[in-house]
Amino acid sequence: MKLKVVFLSLLLSGCMQYTSPSHDTWDFYLNGASFMDMNETSKIAKRPVYLGHGGKLLNANIDKSATLDYGDKTTNDNMASREYMAKLEYDLYDSLRTAGVSVERAGTDVVVILVRDAIISPDVGDISTGGANVLETIAQLLRKYNSTYLEIAGYTDSMRDSTAARRMSLDMAERVGVYLSQKNINPARMFIVGRGSARPIAAQDGLGRLTNRRVEIRLAPAR
Repeated sequence: MKLKVVFLSLLLSGCMQYTSPSHDTWDFYLNGASFMDMNETSKIAKRPVYLGHGGKLLNANIDKSATLDYGDKTTNDNMASREYMAKLEYDLYDSLRTAGVSVERAGTDVVVILVRDAIISPDVGDISTGGANVLETIAQLLRKYNSTYLEIAGYTDSMRDSTAARRMSLDMAERVGVYLSQKNINPARMFIVGRGSARPIAAQDGLGRLTNRRVEIRLAPAR
């Protein structure tokens, strides 16, 4: 009987609609996050905050006693970084075989593209049950590959009101950031931005509009 109760409880919890916490608590969940683009300058500036919040740099995982296979330390560290991100890319690609979700490589970085309808419920404007499942999978891998920064960027389709578009896109990005923070992803790893209708990846009509409404999580090695 107890096993049946436990099974039913797990089944119901897996089907329950996720609800983001009250908006006035988001600052708590995102404490340490940077609200700016992730680039080389901002990553260098963020490093003290990241380390101060318990962040771990990638080179801490490299065995310094080992013989350098590729020459000097910088070359060896770069090779280790590429291998680390390649493994992360493979694990993400293998785990996220879901409609509306794709994984791409951008140099050393890895980008996860989440079409809005794949993670946000159109009825309530919050993370859907399917979206929570996708983000839970991403969170599991982010905990495994914890020597990474992540830029969470929201985008909309073309809108007449650019201010509204930017506000809507930032709301999507922050919701994802709050969810990941709730799943023990250090917010000091995060850069969060809302880019409105900038950088479309499809035509601004029909299906293209649905594709342009998205959240991109760009992962970069923390060095």
